Amino acid sequence: MNIVDTSGLSCPEPVIMTKKATKDKPQQLKVIVDNVASRENVTRFAQATGYSVSAEDGEGKWTLTLERRS
Repeated sequence: MNIVDTSGLSCPEPVIMTKKATKDKPQQLKVIVDNVASRENVTRFAQATGYSVSAEDGEGKWTLTLERRS
């Protein structure tokens, strides 16, 4: 599984990195973000491009698991 770590970056960089990582339409992808705006923006982008998103909170960071919807 691919992991995209966007820690320390502010929008739109996390969304741009997620967009690049989903170009080949992987079945699953993890994106690590460290601020609420990035969490919300990456989630919106992923859902708009055919992914379901679950978020796991951990020590000031969130791990977003993107799974391709059939």
